[in-house]
Amino acid sequence: WEGQQLTGSQVLLNLDSPDRARREEAWRAHQNRFLADRAAINAEWGEYMGKRRQVAANAGYGDDYRAYRWQELLRFDYTPDDCASFHAAIEAVVVPAAQRVYDRRRQRLGLSALRPWDLNVDTTGQPALRPFEDAAHLIAGGSRILHAVDPELGRYFDLMRDDGLLDLDNRPNKAPGGYCDMFVVPERPYIFMNAVGTHDDVQTLLHEAGHGFHGFEAARLPYIQQQLMVGAEFAEVASMSMELLAAPYLDTAHGGFYTPEQAARARVEHLESILLFWPYMAVVDAFQHWVYTHPADATESANCDAQWTALWGRFMPGVDWSGLEQERATGWHRKLHIHMLPFYYVEYGLAQLGAVQVWRNALSDQAGAVAAYRRALALGATVPLPELFRAANARFAFDAATLGEAVALIESTVAQLDPA
Repeated sequence: WEGQQLTGSQVLLNLDSPDRARREEAWRAHQNRFLADRAAINAEWGEYMGKRRQVAANAGYGDDYRAYRWQELLRFDYTPDDCASFHAAIEAVVVPAAQRVYDRRRQRLGLSALRPWDLNVDTTGQPALRPFEDAAHLIAGGSRILHAVDPELGRYFDLMRDDGLLDLDNRPNKAPGGYCDMFVVPERPYIFMNAVGTHDDVQTLLHEAGHGFHGFEAARLPYIQQQLMVGAEFAEVASMSMELLAAPYLDTAHGGFYTPEQAARARVEHLESILLFWPYMAVVDAFQHWVYTHPADATESANCDAQWTALWGRFMPGVDWSGLEQERATGWHRKLHIHMLPFYYVEYGLAQLGAVQVWRNALSDQAGAVAAYRRALALGATVPLPELFRAANARFAFDAATLGEAVALIESTVAQLDPA
């Protein structure tokens, strides 16, 4: 890119440029790098699809890899039919809300059609939020924000900082992504990420800190299985709730990074991203259900391209992909979970619904919501998923009514923060 070798994350920083031509060039460069490996990825896909069917057969599940994986993931509290219900609820109540987000963006940018490279740029023409310069700055601000949420949670974060357990900066040859892992003997979490100075990096740190707090709280339990074998459906409530619980403290008055106007802008971006995420999650999850219930068809990558395109049309209207058919069809290549962690993605959608409910509680009683959140984290894996959600004063749900309440709260809050 412009004579330099850059990571994918660094190239994508250009997607918030006010120069539309530059955004398109960066988007296409990123896509072309994936398309260059299209044949290789398809070959790998065919190979490990066969291996997964063999794994299911070896374990006594015949060709039903989904049933094998369901048990492997310890999904005892919901079924594939519940996932289908969740997809239908998202289609009914979230897809229209997401379309409203896209349409508002299109109108503000003065465009006749929204293109994939138009989704990150600020619609008011302001420069992109650049909240910190380096990892040290990010850590310092993160500590202040988390202390404002809860002093004990802030202390947990400082322990990770003091023990050198925060690897946050992006550098060449560093693995992509971000995660939190638990070192069980010293009872300390470890956060890994690739920060490049964006607001998304702030959100990622708060998200992974939530996982870290889960580790601290559950470490008091006597058995390692109770500490670590928490379903991701609730483990992600720990992380996603922290993003929302910390949102009121992003401004400098609370030790954060932003002016009040910038903080409101960041919160709107985050809330709108939730509305845009649920439909994408449905695409990823529905695609995987199709893959493993149609194994003969799904072995052929062309069929996968066609199925992904159909699901994209069902759940992701609002962005114009004309002339970009191969980029859209190969979107499943670019979702790591599909390849490395099959069926692991619906958890994020279910957890996001739980997290919005935790945030709803905090709007009327911040201290009480944080206390319930911490009590739920401290239960570890000692109770089933519905009980974990209840402990946090939320519902483990798949229905349109619960999802609709969450969507209404998000949209009303966005209207308050961004009345224009």
